[in-house]
Amino acid sequence: MHFARRPLFLGLGLAIAALCGTAAAQDAGTLRKIKDSGTIQIGARDSQIPFSYKLSADSAPIGFTNDICLKIVDAVKAKLGLPKIEVRYTMLNSTNRIPLLQNGTVDLDCATTTNTMQRQQQVDFAPSHFVTNITAAVKKSSGINALPDLNGKNVATVSGSTSIQLLRGARKSGTIEVNEIAGKDTSDGFLLLSTGRADAYVLDDVQLAGMIASAPNPGDYKILTKESLRQEPYGIMLRKDDPEFKALVDETVTGLMKSGAIEQLYAKWFLSPIPPRNANLNFPMTDAVREIYKNPNNKGV
Repeated sequence: MHFARRPLFLGLGLAIAALCGTAAAQDAGTLRKIKDSGTIQIGARDSQIPFSYKLSADSAPIGFTNDICLKIVDAVKAKLGLPKIEVRYTMLNSTNRIPLLQNGTVDLDCATTTNTMQRQQQVDFAPSHFVTNITAAVKKSSGINALPDLNGKNVATVSGSTSIQLLRGARKSGTIEVNEIAGKDTSDGFLLLSTGRADAYVLDDVQLAGMIASAPNPGDYKILTKESLRQEPYGIMLRKDDPEFKALVDETVTGLMKSGAIEQLYAKWFLSPIPPRNANLNFPMTDAVREIYKNPNNKGV
């Protein structure tokens, strides 16, 4: 009996050692992970104009948030003393972005994720780089001119987004009663509106502006700008409990704001013609955006 137990204890010991090795690898942090692999993994999107989007199936993502993340890549390269870091992209959506960040598939989520108190329990956020209003886009021919006009209408949202939660909150409070139709991503939600399956599309105003500007018939749509369900800050997500990496990310993003470089990036993506249609969003910087650039913070809603 004595000898029969030894393989069991040996097996347990190996299992514990493996677990400790995994924990040690996780504790090493993102910078160590990047240095060892020579790569940084960035989470991006296919169609979030002008923040993170692709021009073709084979192209690398471009956009406002992507440019900020590439500045972070430069800072990581300098910090680690590496001549080159390979940037690898993974296309994410509203439902898998947090799990794939947590499990190490991506190191940064570089798109239009709203910084919420609930999400802060799972991930960390860089200083907010944009503030948006949650409202609706409709066709000009719809007769819808304000959010209360959505009562009884078919309204498109995006699965896993804050807009869907806000819309449901309005329904519970009796403010708005709608028939909710969820798209799998932002472009799918706009397709529901453009094809007439939805009477309105509730999302962040700036993303709505981007999709309308890139539509074949942008003059057919309008955004309800006089009111919103909520104002929300966008932030780049990173893993929790990695203070060294977070400090570098925060320093880089704050530096862009303090130096004024962020305003040049803003003008490039919101006030100038952008691909693929060379459309200009003509989306001037709001007071809320100016305030976060003046006083950088990562406060959630």
